[in-house]
Amino acid sequence: MNKPFATVLDPGTSLNNKTGSWRTIRPEYVHRLPPCNVTCPAGENIQQWLSLAQEGRFFEAWLEMIKDNPFPATMGRVCYHTCETTCNRVQFDGAVNINLIERSIGDIAISKNWKFSPPEKSSGKNVLIIGAGPSGLSAAYFLRKFGHNVTIYESHKLPGGMARYGVPKYRLPRHILDAEIQRIIDLGVNIKCNQKVDCLNDVKDKFDAVYLAVGASLASQTDIEISDDSKTVDAIDLFKNLEDYPDEVPNLGQKVLVYGGGNTAIDAARTALRLGAKSVKIIYRRTINNMPAHESEIQEALSEGVEIHCLRTISSIKGEKILLAKMNYDEETNNLFKTGETELVIADSVIFAIGQSVEDSIVKNTKGILISNKGVIEINKSMQTGVKGVFAGGDVIHGKRTVTHAIGYGKKAAKSIDAFLNGKEYEPNLKNEIANFKKLNTEYYKSDKRKEVCRLGELNFEEKDVSYSDEQIIQESNRCFSCGNCFHCDNCYAYCPDNAIIKHEDGTLEFNYDYCKGCGICAKECPCGSIRMVTDDIN
Repeated sequence: MNKPFATVLDPGTSLNNKTGSWRTIRPEYVHRLPPCNVTCPAGENIQQWLSLAQEGRFFEAWLEMIKDNPFPATMGRVCYHTCETTCNRVQFDGAVNINLIERSIGDIAISKNWKFSPPEKSSGKNVLIIGAGPSGLSAAYFLRKFGHNVTIYESHKLPGGMARYGVPKYRLPRHILDAEIQRIIDLGVNIKCNQKVDCLNDVKDKFDAVYLAVGASLASQTDIEISDDSKTVDAIDLFKNLEDYPDEVPNLGQKVLVYGGGNTAIDAARTALRLGAKSVKIIYRRTINNMPAHESEIQEALSEGVEIHCLRTISSIKGEKILLAKMNYDEETNNLFKTGETELVIADSVIFAIGQSVEDSIVKNTKGILISNKGVIEINKSMQTGVKGVFAGGDVIHGKRTVTHAIGYGKKAAKSIDAFLNGKEYEPNLKNEIANFKKLNTEYYKSDKRKEVCRLGELNFEEKDVSYSDEQIIQESNRCFSCGNCFHCDNCYAYCPDNAIIKHEDGTLEFNYDYCKGCGICAKECPCGSIRMVTDDIN
């Protein structure tokens, strides 16, 4: 036990001076889990790196970020920051701008050329990862940190997967993505591009473990009647062509329709504007409230001039004539049906953005790997397929398909593979209880509105948003409530009527239960909710 420098009142020698016998409940210090941490698909310890950023310790904050995510600058641009929707400050004066803080610190890391530290050990084990997308690269990073040798086979000519071939440059500049991938290469990961694997059986026995992270790179098919003189393109193919052949700009015409309602549809519509289209309309079969695209993406598209026509579906495309069927949608029953009415619109081209599917031919002939009815690979709780030593994650398994989720899958797969290579099975740590808004005492916080930074400009492929300055990072980070974790405000020490709290030299606090009578004032006056009252099991 640390030596206290502030002691309780002199207890004397008589047991009669002690108050513990009065108590039926007692306080205890806890580390509750902040809701932002809970909802982060990559499992970042957001509150911890925010606390470091508050002190201007950006390098230490970055080190904390990369314990769970090797792509902070990338994630700070493409993540849909569900952490902010659950931030307790939403119920006070607006969520902490976690996403922009992460991006800003990630940008500092790139500008200062901060590198990953090399692994402390070498296992001698060799792992193959198929697919150099966010999930495969994330898994490679963690596996290399564990000391394993990692090789990635990538079918495209550049690594990055859907982060490169599915996210437009105006959202994710390629020099940012390249810089964060280069760190992983510098760590010792061997990436072999233009290396397509046609059959898993041809390669799996050459490695100690394999991770399948091929992504969902195939455009979903449609049964719409399309005449030969019609100009149509899949959004994924459009993005790939823009990436691999930047000098060959496709001519979509002046009037463009986009068919779909997800984030890919929004990206396709905004890309069409940047390619010179004067009119871009999104056709979506349900209401705008039911669009799967992220709300901020929808609003940005609308602000740029994209039109969204809901309760419509495309029946046929004959040259420039697109026949739309009008729909009815019951939100309570989720029933969707055609009304019998139609609408004719004119467009030079149609972009399909109705989803992506997984290319599963690589495992079709591998005995033991099962493909579900939904076209994804079936795995167990350790992300292992039916073949020993073969794991799968990212878009090829059931789950949400975002860059952030892919990174989280890659991290979990790496931990499972590391355990497998060591003859064990990965067991995740138990989660603490969540520090919800009701557990906080917000009377100790001042209202301080969220800091937004945005630079408007022409519709081109240059990034518009800008990062925070150092001062703004500190200012916005200080809005964090530190939900569920003590930040040494000393309220409990000051308010305790019995002086039953010992304060140690390192700032930590401890209850002296001989003198605590369980009044609960300390818990009530704790701003961040890091004290709870429990049934006394001492007396």
